[in-house]
Amino acid sequence: MPRIFSGIQPSGELHIGNYLGAVKNWVALQHEHESFFCIVNYHAITIAFAPEDLRRRTRDMAVGLLASGLDASRAAIFVQSDVPEHTELAWIFNTITPLGELERQVQFKEKSARQEQVMAGILNYPVLQAADILLYLADTVPVGEDQVQHLELSRVVARNWNARFSPDVPFFPEPQPKLTPTRRIPGLDGQAKMSKSIGNTIGLLESPEQVWEKLRPAVTDPARQRKTDAGEPAKCPVVYPLHRAFSPPPVVAEVEEKCRSAGWGCMDCKKALHAHMMDELTPIRVRAAELHDRPQEVDAMLHEGARRARLVARETMDTVRTRMGLDAAQ
Repeated sequence: MPRIFSGIQPSGELHIGNYLGAVKNWVALQHEHESFFCIVNYHAITIAFAPEDLRRRTRDMAVGLLASGLDASRAAIFVQSDVPEHTELAWIFNTITPLGELERQVQFKEKSARQEQVMAGILNYPVLQAADILLYLADTVPVGEDQVQHLELSRVVARNWNARFSPDVPFFPEPQPKLTPTRRIPGLDGQAKMSKSIGNTIGLLESPEQVWEKLRPAVTDPARQRKTDAGEPAKCPVVYPLHRAFSPPPVVAEVEEKCRSAGWGCMDCKKALHAHMMDELTPIRVRAAELHDRPQEVDAMLHEGARRARLVARETMDTVRTRMGLDAAQ
């Protein structure tokens, strides 16, 4: 089977942007690929953090992934720091990656502009990301559009290493992106991508009442000032895209017709959306509650995932060390 790798930072509980933009796609892909899904806690320490918060957020992320449908019997689901080969390979890749490649990364420019003192981890973040992917010789990486540039750097890193240490038969594949079907999830403000740091999200495990309180004021087509005003679904920045993600096609078609004809007001549209969101999210919330009550079971699945990941990672690093002469002392 073709092999995929993808990772997610332990930001705590998932929100629907994570779910629609990444995790739901992973759930489908795990049946078609040899899959490695990683909670990338080393990436999370490039900003200030409290150790206990990091532990809690890592566990919450694991629960959310499992509750969403990732199957530990099919995919290796693990925590990055449980596989030390990630950081070993990242250091090796740092030695062959030009500084200019890293300084050109859009996310580095954005993040460094917001900080008085820029730590080296912000600059080297995409090198670790390349190591995460290439450690498993993954040929495909399911990503959102905002990660495509980092994946391009992974291909550059693979090419540089192969040229120096495996010129005849390339060892590292040049991974290709597999863009998720729902490519960009708008925040409830309609202005930016859904993000916890902005506060424009709906948590995947929030109660129906909490979801409604956030959905009710979400922005819609600005032309619809009154219920009798006709609208255009494509100009509705939040509610219509969420309908397309959560509602069955016949409902989406009805939403389009009712919006254009002013047969529904925006509140009617939001109520229909809320109902279909709950149809999908309620079973996830129930499974998450069960997993929270069985922490040892979650730990066991993560440990097994790390064991499976280490088998592949160690084999990769044995080849890397041999071809680079790093096994001389053995």
